[in-house]
Amino acid sequence: MENIHRRGHERFTFSGQGTVYSFTVIYEAPAGFEQFVPYALALIKLEEGPLVTAQITDTDLDKIYIGMPVEMVTRLLSEDGDRGLRHYGYKFRSPVI
Repeated sequence: MENIHRRGHERFTFSGQGTVYSFTVIYEAPAGFEQFVPYALALIKLEEGPLVTAQITDTDLDKIYIGMPVEMVTRLLSEDGDRGLRHYGYKFRSPVI
C-alpha cells in the first residue's frame, strides 16, 4: 500500500487489507465531489493497526457494515477537464471472492 520512511526508522509496507471501523453515506457532497454522490466515507482499520479515512467503492451502499473486510484499490479521485489531468489515489472495496 504505502511505504513509510523517516530518518532513523525502518521502511514499512502496509498490506492494504483492513476492516470498516465506522462509516457514513454522503448524499450532499462538497464542491468537486458531486459526481460521486451518494458515496460511503469510512474509517478503515488496517491489519497493521492504524486507522485511515477513505471512500468505499465498488460496493453496494446497503451492504456496507462495521467489521466488513476491505482491500485497498487505486481509483480516480478527480479530473481537470480543461487540462486533461486525472488524479488517482486509494479507496477501499469489499474483497472479490
